[in-house]
Amino acid sequence: MEFLQELSDELRDLLTANSSEDARLVQKGLMLYRQGLVTQLQVAETAITAVVQDVMPAKVMLDPEFFGLSECSCPSDGLCRHQMAVFFAAYAGTYSVSDWLTEWREPARETKSAAVWGLQKAKDLVKANGILKPDYQRWVDSFETSFAALLGAKKHMNPFVVSELFGIYRRRLQASSPVEQEWKLLYELVAVVVSFRMLAELSERMDHGVEAVRRSYGHLFEAMVDEADDLVDRIGMQTLPFDFDEFVAGLKDDAFGLLTVVKGLEQPRIALYRVLWSGLFRKTSWREAELERVRERMKSVQEDENPLPLVVASIHLCVLLGEDEHALDLIDLVDDELIVPFIVYWIEFLSIMKAWKRAGRWIDVFLQKLKGYLDSAGIGGGFHGRTGFMRTVLRVITPYVTENRRADVYERTLLNGLPYSYAEYEYMLFDRGMYDRWGELQAFVGMEFQDLPKDRVKIVEKEQPEVLLGMLHQAVQREIDQKNRSSYRMAVRHLKKLRTLYKKLKRVDDWEYFLEGLLERTKRLRAFHEECTRGKLIG
Repeated sequence: MEFLQELSDELRDLLTANSSEDARLVQKGLMLYRQGLVTQLQVAETAITAVVQDVMPAKVMLDPEFFGLSECSCPSDGLCRHQMAVFFAAYAGTYSVSDWLTEWREPARETKSAAVWGLQKAKDLVKANGILKPDYQRWVDSFETSFAALLGAKKHMNPFVVSELFGIYRRRLQASSPVEQEWKLLYELVAVVVSFRMLAELSERMDHGVEAVRRSYGHLFEAMVDEADDLVDRIGMQTLPFDFDEFVAGLKDDAFGLLTVVKGLEQPRIALYRVLWSGLFRKTSWREAELERVRERMKSVQEDENPLPLVVASIHLCVLLGEDEHALDLIDLVDDELIVPFIVYWIEFLSIMKAWKRAGRWIDVFLQKLKGYLDSAGIGGGFHGRTGFMRTVLRVITPYVTENRRADVYERTLLNGLPYSYAEYEYMLFDRGMYDRWGELQAFVGMEFQDLPKDRVKIVEKEQPEVLLGMLHQAVQREIDQKNRSSYRMAVRHLKKLRTLYKKLKRVDDWEYFLEGLLERTKRLRAFHEECTRGKLIG
């Protein structure tokens, strides 16, 4: 049964053998299953159901296709021991539960043994290298030797082991760091760039898939980008050594290598490259030479090569050089779903520089592409991811809006970002007393009248009650269309509110005309009319 295997894989992703909490959950589920407490088991591709005879019987439904929709009658939130017990019971009908447990626990065992081996290896390397004096190539050679000894020794490596061994490798590098502060910071930055490159190469060499990297050690790449950003800031605050040029040349070469070192990991590779060229390599001549170098490399892009890092690097260098025309021409070569998040960064960069005119132009381009980006099926994260993206966008454009008094730009962004910008747009409209627009927004997103905040409804009813009329008319019709007794009762509640508003607006004739027409249209809905009578809408 393929669906059982898929469910098995999903549970392996959700549960980590290194986590004591997850280990206890699996153990408790296993005990319930082995004690024969799973009864009434029904296994089907659409749902797996059973009752677990625990302290209190628990009814369980597992959804093999969307495990997040699985249910258990126990009070636990999320995955519980009863669901694990039912999984084991269903899995045992076709596969071996013992084999599942062995495979699930393997990363934890391998990580532990690798850590012991790695620590011993690191001690040997520290003894061999000692403290390294300032020499760019010697630093790089040392990093590569240590990395090869700790992470490159095996032909195959479980992705869960990488994080542990990489941590040991980085701690070993710190033991050989120069004592002088100015050289120490530079050493750490070179270590980040070179280590990033080697970890990316290892990932590709070991054929670790995108999901495996994300779950196991994707955080290492993000951490290194953040570390580089901090180091670049700290280096910029101090006087650089006289013989710094040798290190700049080496770092520039290694930074360029990030653009093509592997086929995947585009986002973190671009982010690290951007950090280095924004904060460390500030000379115009350096940036002009790098732009030419990137352009030349773009001419030889292979058919199976992803050109995105090179294109984004070109755009970024153009932005740094103030060549917005060339940058915007390049943007049109990239799909919106790929380029839009980078535009947010450039808007923020220009805002920090207070280059408001340039920032305004980039915001215009961004807003033209925003709706298409949000509607694209290719971007991940679902509704919550898009909502988070919109919060970032609003934070980034706020300095421009405030400085240039462009509230229209803020509102245009909110409009283009709907429905993901609903919360911010709703707040803005209400705060400004734009109650008619506020009502239109609720209708646009399909907000149910009864779900609106009661304090807001009271204010609108007092200030601009006609706004609520259309919303209540729609709410009444939706409830009637459901054709059941409880929805009829809700419809009557809305109708009574409508009657109050029509009286407040001194439009009693309109109310009576509407009610008469409604009762005529629904004359076959006897239950609805009974509820109207019970609610004293009709005699």
